[in-house]
Amino acid sequence: MLKLVGVKKTLGTQPVLRGVDLTIPAGKLTTIIGRSGEGKSVLLKHMIGLLQPDEGQVWVGDVDISRLRGQPLNEVRKRFAMLFQGAALFDSMPVFENVAFPLKEKLRMKGPEVATRVDEMLEQVGLAGMGHKFPAELSGGMRKRAGLARALVMRPEIVLFDEPTTGLDPLMAKAIHQLITTTQRTFGFTAVMVSHEIPEIFSLSDYVAILKQGRIAVMAPPAEFIRTTDPEIQEFISVGGPVVLSGAAASS
Repeated sequence: MLKLVGVKKTLGTQPVLRGVDLTIPAGKLTTIIGRSGEGKSVLLKHMIGLLQPDEGQVWVGDVDISRLRGQPLNEVRKRFAMLFQGAALFDSMPVFENVAFPLKEKLRMKGPEVATRVDEMLEQVGLAGMGHKFPAELSGGMRKRAGLARALVMRPEIVLFDEPTTGLDPLMAKAIHQLITTTQRTFGFTAVMVSHEIPEIFSLSDYVAILKQGRIAVMAPPAEFIRTTDPEIQEFISVGGPVVLSGAAASS
Protein backbone atom coordinates (compact mmCIF):
# COMPACT_ATOMS: atom_id res chain seq x y z
CA MET A 1 0.00 0.00 0.00
CA LEU A 2 2.77 2.45 0.99
CA LYS A 3 6.45 2.17 0.21
CA LEU A 4 9.32 4.59 0.87
CA VAL A 5 12.59 3.98 -0.95
CA GLY A 6 15.80 5.79 0.04
CA VAL A 7 13.92 8.84 1.35
CA LYS A 8 16.19 11.66 2.50
CA LYS A 9 15.12 15.02 3.90
CA THR A 10 17.07 17.94 5.35
CA LEU A 11 15.20 20.72 7.16
CA GLY A 12 17.29 23.87 7.29
CA THR A 13 20.79 22.56 7.86
CA GLN A 14 19.67 19.51 9.84
CA PRO A 15 19.49 16.12 8.10
CA VAL A 16 16.35 14.42 9.43
CA LEU A 17 15.69 11.43 7.19
CA ARG A 18 18.92 9.81 5.99
CA GLY A 19 17.68 7.12 3.63
CA VAL A 20 14.42 5.63 4.87
CA ASP A 21 13.33 2.32 3.36
CA LEU A 22 9.92 1.27 4.65
CA THR A 23 7.06 -0.83 3.32
CA ILE A 24 3.66 -0.47 5.02
CA PRO A 25 1.50 -3.60 4.66
CA ALA A 26 -2.03 -3.06 3.34
CA GLY A 27 -4.92 -3.50 5.76
CA LYS A 28 -2.68 -3.57 8.84
CA LEU A 29 -1.81 -1.20 11.71
CA THR A 30 1.86 -0.20 11.67
CA THR A 31 3.21 1.95 14.50
CA ILE A 32 6.36 4.03 14.14
CA ILE A 33 8.29 4.75 17.33
CA GLY A 34 11.56 6.48 18.14
CA ARG A 35 13.11 9.16 20.29
CA SER A 36 11.84 12.74 20.16
CA GLY A 37 13.35 14.69 17.26
CA GLU A 38 14.07 11.62 15.13
CA GLY A 39 11.66 12.79 12.41
CA LYS A 40 8.64 10.54 12.89
CA SER A 41 6.10 13.24 12.04
CA VAL A 42 8.28 14.35 9.12
CA LEU A 43 8.15 10.79 7.83
CA LEU A 44 4.36 10.75 8.15
CA LYS A 45 4.08 13.99 6.16
CA HIS A 46 6.07 12.44 3.33
CA MET A 47 3.57 9.59 3.10
CA ILE A 48 0.70 11.97 2.34
CA GLY A 49 2.72 14.39 0.23
CA LEU A 50 2.78 17.33 2.65
CA LEU A 51 6.56 17.20 2.28
CA GLN A 52 8.58 16.06 -0.72
CA PRO A 53 11.86 14.18 -0.24
CA ASP A 54 15.19 15.66 -1.26
CA GLU A 55 16.02 12.20 -2.57
CA GLY A 56 14.11 8.95 -2.86
CA GLN A 57 10.62 7.81 -3.76
CA VAL A 58 7.28 7.59 -1.97
CA TRP A 59 4.91 5.06 -3.52
CA VAL A 60 1.18 4.96 -2.87
CA GLY A 61 0.11 1.81 -4.63
CA ASP A 62 1.69 2.08 -8.06
CA VAL A 63 2.05 5.89 -8.01
CA ASP A 64 5.27 7.65 -6.98
CA ILE A 65 4.01 10.85 -5.31
CA SER A 66 7.45 12.25 -4.54
CA ARG A 67 7.40 14.52 -7.59
CA LEU A 68 3.67 15.11 -7.96
CA ARG A 69 2.18 18.57 -7.51
CA GLY A 70 -1.24 20.17 -7.77
CA GLN A 71 -4.25 18.20 -8.91
CA PRO A 72 -2.45 14.87 -9.53
CA LEU A 73 -1.21 14.92 -5.93
CA ASN A 74 -4.65 15.92 -4.62
CA GLU A 75 -6.17 12.94 -6.41
CA VAL A 76 -3.83 10.57 -4.57
CA ARG A 77 -4.53 12.34 -1.26
CA LYS A 78 -8.21 11.44 -1.59
CA ARG A 79 -7.17 7.94 -0.59
CA PHE A 80 -5.88 9.29 2.76
CA ALA A 81 -7.15 10.71 6.01
CA MET A 82 -5.01 12.09 8.80
CA LEU A 83 -5.72 12.51 12.50
CA PHE A 84 -3.51 15.24 13.96
CA GLN A 85 -2.43 15.54 17.59
CA GLY A 86 -5.01 18.22 18.40
CA ALA A 87 -7.80 16.74 16.23
CA ALA A 88 -7.79 20.02 14.20
CA LEU A 89 -11.52 20.67 14.59
CA PHE A 90 -13.15 23.94 13.51
CA ASP A 91 -14.03 25.72 16.76
CA SER A 92 -16.85 27.67 15.11
CA MET A 93 -18.69 24.51 13.98
CA PRO A 94 -20.57 21.94 16.06
CA VAL A 95 -19.33 18.36 15.93
CA PHE A 96 -21.89 17.36 13.31
CA GLU A 97 -20.74 20.07 10.88
CA ASN A 98 -17.08 19.28 11.56
CA VAL A 99 -17.63 15.67 10.56
CA ALA A 100 -19.86 16.62 7.63
CA PHE A 101 -17.38 19.19 6.27
CA PRO A 102 -15.32 16.88 4.00
CA LEU A 103 -18.48 15.23 2.65
CA LYS A 104 -19.87 18.60 1.60
CA GLU A 105 -16.62 20.15 0.40
CA LYS A 106 -15.01 17.18 -1.35
CA LEU A 107 -17.89 14.92 -2.35
CA ARG A 108 -20.56 17.64 -2.71
CA MET A 109 -22.98 15.49 -0.75
CA LYS A 110 -26.19 17.09 0.57
CA GLY A 111 -29.15 16.62 2.86
CA PRO A 112 -30.20 13.23 4.25
CA GLU A 113 -27.22 11.42 2.74
CA VAL A 114 -24.83 13.60 4.74
CA ALA A 115 -26.88 13.23 7.93
CA THR A 116 -26.99 9.45 7.61
CA ARG A 117 -23.25 9.11 7.03
CA VAL A 118 -22.34 11.52 9.87
CA ASP A 119 -24.73 9.96 12.39
CA GLU A 120 -23.40 6.48 11.60
CA MET A 121 -19.82 7.62 12.09
CA LEU A 122 -20.54 9.48 15.35
CA GLU A 123 -22.15 6.32 16.70
CA GLN A 124 -19.14 4.29 15.58
CA VAL A 125 -16.76 6.44 17.65
CA GLY A 126 -19.03 6.68 20.70
CA LEU A 127 -20.41 10.19 20.12
CA ALA A 128 -24.01 9.38 19.26
CA GLY A 129 -26.24 12.32 20.15
CA MET A 130 -23.27 14.69 20.56
CA GLY A 131 -23.37 16.29 17.13
CA HIS A 132 -24.86 19.55 18.43
CA LYS A 133 -21.95 20.26 20.79
CA PHE A 134 -19.07 22.56 19.90
CA PRO A 135 -15.43 21.47 20.31
CA ALA A 136 -14.97 23.76 23.34
CA GLU A 137 -17.72 21.80 25.12
CA LEU A 138 -15.93 18.46 24.67
CA SER A 139 -13.28 16.77 26.76
CA GLY A 140 -9.92 16.05 25.18
CA GLY A 141 -10.89 12.44 24.57
CA MET A 142 -14.17 13.44 22.92
CA ARG A 143 -12.36 15.85 20.62
CA LYS A 144 -10.08 13.00 19.56
CA ARG A 145 -13.15 10.88 18.85
CA ALA A 146 -14.70 13.68 16.80
CA GLY A 147 -11.47 14.06 14.86
CA LEU A 148 -11.42 10.34 14.17
CA ALA A 149 -15.03 10.46 12.98
CA ARG A 150 -14.15 13.23 10.53
CA ALA A 151 -11.10 11.30 9.33
CA LEU A 152 -13.13 8.15 8.69
CA VAL A 153 -16.30 9.66 7.25
CA MET A 154 -14.77 9.76 3.75
CA ARG A 155 -14.05 6.02 4.03
CA PRO A 156 -10.33 6.38 3.26
CA GLU A 157 -8.04 3.55 2.26
CA ILE A 158 -5.18 4.85 4.43
CA VAL A 159 -5.34 6.67 7.77
CA LEU A 160 -2.33 8.36 9.36
CA PHE A 161 -2.32 9.01 13.11
CA ASP A 162 0.18 11.56 14.43
CA GLU A 163 0.51 10.85 18.16
CA PRO A 164 -3.27 10.54 18.62
CA THR A 165 -3.17 10.25 22.43
CA THR A 166 -1.00 13.28 23.17
CA GLY A 167 -2.33 15.20 26.18
CA LEU A 168 -4.67 12.46 27.40
CA ASP A 169 -4.58 10.68 30.73
CA PRO A 170 -3.64 6.97 30.66
CA LEU A 171 -7.22 5.69 30.82
CA MET A 172 -8.41 7.95 28.02
CA ALA A 173 -5.31 7.15 25.95
CA LYS A 174 -6.11 3.46 26.32
CA ALA A 175 -9.71 4.09 25.21
CA ILE A 176 -8.57 6.00 22.11
CA HIS A 177 -6.08 3.26 21.23
CA GLN A 178 -8.83 0.66 21.53
CA LEU A 179 -11.10 2.79 19.35
CA ILE A 180 -8.40 3.08 16.68
CA THR A 181 -7.82 -0.67 16.58
CA THR A 182 -11.56 -1.41 16.57
CA THR A 183 -12.29 0.96 13.70
CA GLN A 184 -9.25 -0.25 11.76
CA ARG A 185 -10.46 -3.82 11.95
CA THR A 186 -14.06 -2.82 11.21
CA PHE A 187 -13.27 -0.75 8.13
CA GLY A 188 -10.10 -2.53 7.03
CA PHE A 189 -8.08 0.58 6.20
CA THR A 190 -4.30 0.67 6.21
CA ALA A 191 -3.18 2.50 9.36
CA VAL A 192 0.12 4.17 10.21
CA MET A 193 0.50 5.59 13.71
CA VAL A 194 3.30 7.62 15.23
CA SER A 195 3.29 7.11 18.99
CA HIS A 196 5.31 7.48 22.19
CA GLU A 197 2.96 5.19 24.10
CA ILE A 198 5.38 2.40 24.99
CA PRO A 199 4.82 -0.40 25.88
CA GLU A 200 1.08 -0.15 25.09
CA ILE A 201 1.49 0.02 21.32
CA PHE A 202 2.96 -3.48 21.16
CA SER A 203 -0.41 -5.02 21.99
CA LEU A 204 -2.21 -2.83 19.45
CA SER A 205 -0.02 -3.02 16.37
CA ASP A 206 0.38 -5.58 13.62
CA TYR A 207 3.87 -4.19 12.94
CA VAL A 208 6.23 -1.88 14.81
CA ALA A 209 9.02 0.14 13.18
CA ILE A 210 11.61 2.27 14.94
CA LEU A 211 13.21 5.34 13.39
CA LYS A 212 16.79 5.67 14.56
CA GLN A 213 19.36 8.15 13.27
CA GLY A 214 17.25 8.92 10.23
CA ARG A 215 16.65 5.32 9.12
CA ILE A 216 14.32 2.46 9.98
CA ALA A 217 16.46 0.29 12.25
CA VAL A 218 13.91 -2.50 12.84
CA MET A 219 10.46 -3.28 11.49
CA ALA A 220 8.71 -6.46 12.57
CA PRO A 221 5.61 -7.90 14.22
CA PRO A 222 5.60 -7.03 17.96
CA ALA A 223 6.68 -10.47 19.20
CA GLU A 224 9.66 -10.41 16.85
CA PHE A 225 10.45 -6.73 17.41
CA ILE A 226 10.89 -7.07 21.17
CA ARG A 227 13.50 -9.79 20.63
CA THR A 228 15.88 -7.37 18.90
CA THR A 229 19.43 -7.58 20.18
CA ASP A 230 20.13 -3.87 19.71
CA PRO A 231 20.86 -2.64 23.28
CA GLU A 232 19.77 0.96 22.57
CA ILE A 233 16.41 -0.19 21.24
CA GLN A 234 15.97 -2.57 24.15
CA GLU A 235 16.65 0.29 26.57
CA PHE A 236 14.21 2.55 24.73
CA ILE A 237 11.29 0.12 24.71
CA SER A 238 11.79 -1.00 28.32
CA VAL A 239 11.66 2.47 29.91
CA GLY A 240 7.86 2.34 30.26
CA GLY A 241 7.94 -1.07 31.89
CA PRO A 242 7.94 -4.66 30.63
CA VAL A 243 6.30 -5.35 27.29
CA VAL A 244 3.34 -7.69 27.70
CA LEU A 245 1.77 -8.88 24.47
CA SER A 246 -1.82 -9.99 24.11
CA GLY A 247 -4.09 -11.31 21.40
CA ALA A 248 -2.70 -11.59 17.88
CA ALA A 249 0.45 -9.69 18.84
CA ALA A 250 1.47 -12.41 21.24
CA SER A 251 1.31 -15.12 18.60
CA SER A 252 2.89 -13.18 15.73
